[in-house]
Amino acid sequence: MREQHSSVGTARASWRGLPASVWALGFGSLFMDMSSELVHSLLPLFMSTTLGASMFAIGVLEGVAEATAAITKVFSGALSDRLGRRKPLLIAGYGLAALSKPVFPLAGSIGWVFAARFVDRIGKGIRGAPRDALVADVTAPLQRGAAYGLRQSLDSVGAFLGPMLAVALMLVLAGDLQAVLWIAVLPAFISVLLLWVAVREPQAQAAAEERRRIPLRLADMRRLPARYWWVVLLGGVFTLARFSEAFLILRAHDVGLGLSLAPLVMIVMSVIYAASALPAGIAADRISARHLLFAGLLVLVAADVMLALATGPALVLMGAAVWGLHMGLTQGLFSKLVADTAPASLRATGFGLFNLVSGGALLLASLLAGLLWQQMGAAATFIGGAAFAGLAACGLLVVGRRPRR
Repeated sequence: MREQHSSVGTARASWRGLPASVWALGFGSLFMDMSSELVHSLLPLFMSTTLGASMFAIGVLEGVAEATAAITKVFSGALSDRLGRRKPLLIAGYGLAALSKPVFPLAGSIGWVFAARFVDRIGKGIRGAPRDALVADVTAPLQRGAAYGLRQSLDSVGAFLGPMLAVALMLVLAGDLQAVLWIAVLPAFISVLLLWVAVREPQAQAAAEERRRIPLRLADMRRLPARYWWVVLLGGVFTLARFSEAFLILRAHDVGLGLSLAPLVMIVMSVIYAASALPAGIAADRISARHLLFAGLLVLVAADVMLALATGPALVLMGAAVWGLHMGLTQGLFSKLVADTAPASLRATGFGLFNLVSGGALLLASLLAGLLWQQMGAAATFIGGAAFAGLAACGLLVVGRRPRR
């Protein structure tokens, strides 16, 4: 199989030579993110204005949802390594997320929203680690930065098309939120169909006898090298320095952007994320990971400061754009670092554990963000984020050793 051969060959560190399955995974992410972000760009305001949820309750919901996805990734990653297969879990995860989408327009209480988000994030958790491991399985090592950058870039294209559709549909349908949420169902099922047809995975990476020596047990964490755990630690610290993007939407509404236009924040953020993810991924194949991580933290500080100081929509949109640049610089890079440092036989497990730590950090960060907003106001949430990102940048400066690449 050509993709299997490419995983061991040498190739240009360019998006042009990437395997077809990487493109299919990217476009599958695009359609699912289009659906998810169409929903999520309206959901925070729906919860706060229509359902009367507090900022702390929204922080809890968003944090728990992401933590659920992170915990599920551990088990799906370990199971994927045990089976030596990626695609069945990939399809199951995307399918479960698609099935959750009709619940949102039917929701009449915060409990229904919570249940739908919970199921959606379980789907994300099931698909995440096998998908990220599959990218590494079919891609040459010298192209991994470009491969993860491309997948993240296409994912981010969906992330701005979703809010863009939300704005257009809210205007066309005169603010009929339920009708807009029903439209989000279609791209989710397109995603599942595309991945079912177009993704080809190589034959199992490990022989049957080797897979029998990889049971689902905590003891196998000892097989993960120290440099992998360093990447996990860095990922957790980075995630603590930011919180759910739901607070960007709430900040836009807080400074006067109306319900129909509030998703513009996610459009701006995702456009910059999509535009920067692929170049950053290609750069990660060539230059120091530490330099990119440090730049990402400084950019996050700048975004938080803009969002804290904003008194009108313009500065919030600028802050969202800079936030997107931070995501583009760091998210694909972390995927590459995990793929480079985890053993091939435990690659999906490695992604699962990485996402577990990052998900726990996101839960804590979102809880603190909601609490700061509720007790001290919106600006305090972003000042706190800037302070933590600044401390993380200082810590990265004084660390003498970085992960080997």
